Amino acid sequence: MPRWRWLWLAAGFAVLLYGTVLVFMAFDRDSHSASDTLRPFVITMAPVWAIAIAGAIAVVRWPGSHRTP
Repeated sequence: MPRWRWLWLAAGFAVLLYGTVLVFMAFDRDSHSASDTLRPFVITMAPVWAIAIAGAIAVVRWPGSHRTP
């Protein structure tokens, strides 16, 4: 697999982590209990992480990413 794919995957992972922290901070800003923060956070971020992981798997398994002799 070309190196640029790994670089893009690493950059995307860094952006995803940064966005995850920002979303948590947005939910935590006005909450009064842990359930006011965690439940909406998980409901919001679980699909985002699932799609990101599925996309990363698709990029890694892209046809032509590895050559067989």
